[in-house]
Amino acid sequence: MAQAFPLIELSGPPAERGLVYGRLAGERIARGAKHYNAQLERLGFDADGVAALVERLVPAIEAFDPSYVVEMRAIAKGAEVPFATVALLNARTEILKLAKHESDRRGARPDTDPDGCTTAVILPEASASGRLIHAQNWDWKVECAETGVVLHILREDGPDILTFTEAGGLARSGCNAAGIAVTANYLESDRDYRTLGVPLALIRRKALESAHFAHALRIVATTPKSASNNIVVSHASGLVFNFECAPDEAFTVAPESGLLVHANHWLSPVALAKLRDTGMAAMPDSLYRDLRVRQVLAAKGRRLTPDDVKEALFDDLLTPWSVCRPPRESFTDNLTATVAMLVIDPAEGVMEIAPLPALQRAFTTYRLQRPPVAARSAA
Repeated sequence: MAQAFPLIELSGPPAERGLVYGRLAGERIARGAKHYNAQLERLGFDADGVAALVERLVPAIEAFDPSYVVEMRAIAKGAEVPFATVALLNARTEILKLAKHESDRRGARPDTDPDGCTTAVILPEASASGRLIHAQNWDWKVECAETGVVLHILREDGPDILTFTEAGGLARSGCNAAGIAVTANYLESDRDYRTLGVPLALIRRKALESAHFAHALRIVATTPKSASNNIVVSHASGLVFNFECAPDEAFTVAPESGLLVHANHWLSPVALAKLRDTGMAAMPDSLYRDLRVRQVLAAKGRRLTPDDVKEALFDDLLTPWSVCRPPRESFTDNLTATVAMLVIDPAEGVMEIAPLPALQRAFTTYRLQRPPVAARSAA
């Protein structure tokens, strides 16, 4: 059985919490970096080459929030790894794709896959409890089941944060004490990597730092990005916004009948009239993963519970190319899987996570440990 993701509690200023984080997660950080560095080596990038890719992204990170660079340097110190290693873990989508683009020009064999994901949000009017449910399957490299962590960040300058991420990362998916929850799904378009923007993981971290829902929406919708991404931002009051983000523009997708579902293909008609979806070659199953979650939930014919959402995300129709993916080879022979299933109740500050859910269904509950946000309170 896959082991539960360890919980790491952090507090203090960026340098202090980074040092503690690095010391506590050093083994997982080294393990995660090892398989990404091996992949980058196959693309023709040694340690110096990776460091050069990282340096191309540092100015955008510092302009966005210089404390993130301070925190990442402290994590690297605590874990006794180079700064480039931690920066890679916080910008691995961007760095892997930049490396692939350069290796393509050299004629190297492609060796990168997109991480998938299927997200479902149940609004209060469709929820049995009257509370919003924000859930996701994260599909990526099977090795990440051994490198994920949950961070409980106790902040003096904003709401506390509960986030699931790869060890060394500042954030991925999660919720905060202001009732905001964030998840994200991979997207591709023909606008990607024309310019360099802020790494996607750091945009999610900044959204989770927000005390106000409007601020989180602004960060997600307007921050310049290197590549496309689908980012879902919800609030305990019952609001959810799905942003299909191109590097320089964001398009919204609205929920229908109290339900929002998104996989890894573009849905906004406005977006599809302005750009080209280039992700279908690697993710053709996205089309029916979205459909299957809707079908399973619609078949309930009643207000939905967290267990109903889990059942939809456990769906194994057409396995291994299914909503819940067991370990399987991708188109480039990498071993991928649904690494984690997350079910978030932002009103209660609770996140349930099951590692490798296609193989076992054991959830661990993580809590912000705070007074709950009223499900219908003002944002």
